[in-house]
Amino acid sequence: MTEIAYISIGSNLNNPQQQVITAVTELNEILNTKVAAVSHWYRTSPMGPQDQPDYINGVAKLETKLSPQQLLKALQTIEDGHFRERKEHWGARTLDLDILLCGNQTIDLPNLQIPHPGITTRNFVLLPLADIGPQLVLPDGTALATLLESCSSKGIVRLSSGDICGTTG
Repeated sequence: MTEIAYISIGSNLNNPQQQVITAVTELNEILNTKVAAVSHWYRTSPMGPQDQPDYINGVAKLETKLSPQQLLKALQTIEDGHFRERKEHWGARTLDLDILLCGNQTIDLPNLQIPHPGITTRNFVLLPLADIGPQLVLPDGTALATLLESCSSKGIVRLSSGDICGTTG
């Protein structure tokens, strides 16, 4: 069965623009998975320690036949290929890929939570998610539009396609 999954994409190290562009290509290369849409890209202030560069963030919509656990493993393999280091919580990173939603599933495991716990409060997730899924409703019945009503635009700037070459955002 094919599920629709939404993946957040972020980078703030080693040419973040190229990191996110390459990540989209690699998402499309996951077995039994296809990128159906990509949001605009956004420059965002770091959520954690402020002594790090700004991030480039976006969201990809995937059509996948993988289970959420299989998809997580594939995403971590892509991150590892970008030399992702998991040293500091909310620290700088070459690539961060998170499953935001997977169909209407709710999962609460030590290594995987769907919907992603930060989906309801993070502008760098909500705004790009709204680009490609404005009518989305979370598994608990909360409409994305409702979450956007209280979403701050502080620290986030939508980039034009000229700011990041090779993307549709």
